[in-house]
Amino acid sequence: MPSSCKEIRAELAECILKSNCVLVDGLSPKECLRSENEYRVPSECTAIKRSFFECKRGMLDMRTRFRGNKS
Repeated sequence: MPSSCKEIRAELAECILKSNCVLVDGLSPKECLRSENEYRVPSECTAIKRSFFECKRGMLDMRTRFRGNKS
């Protein structure tokens, strides 16, 4: 995984661990990331999750693979 995706992944993990989904509801971070629990996660974490998805998708896209991920 490129270094740009590692930073986004760490930011996502930190955001999820600080959310009410984990702290108050007692769910695991993996359960909080599922679509049925999306309403329990703050919109900030959802935006970071989307950025992480785009970064990982960029690794598979041949055009972006040669140019590199946008930071």
